[in-house]
Amino acid sequence: MEETKQIAQHPPYTYFVRNDPIMPSALDVFTIINKHGKAVLLAKGLNIPAAVAIANIIVEKMLHNSCKLDHIKLDSESEFGKRMLSTIEISISKT
Repeated sequence: MEETKQIAQHPPYTYFVRNDPIMPSALDVFTIINKHGKAVLLAKGLNIPAAVAIANIIVEKMLHNSCKLDHIKLDSESEFGKRMLSTIEISISKT
């Protein structure tokens, strides 16, 4: 239920990186960039390396000269009495 609220707050060009294969995820992000002109990758914890790999595939292989990384934001979340969880936000846009 809480995740549904979180997804509703984000724009349609946001992609949540999950424990899915890298290439199909990169193709999903490629589709988002072609439709909206930009994409924001969001990942938490163990999915951070996958988000970085997806961003590299998009920027360096698929859209070599026609897109760029706008910003990368690293952060961590913690709830009272729980361990900290790292997060990443990678913004990619067409040039």
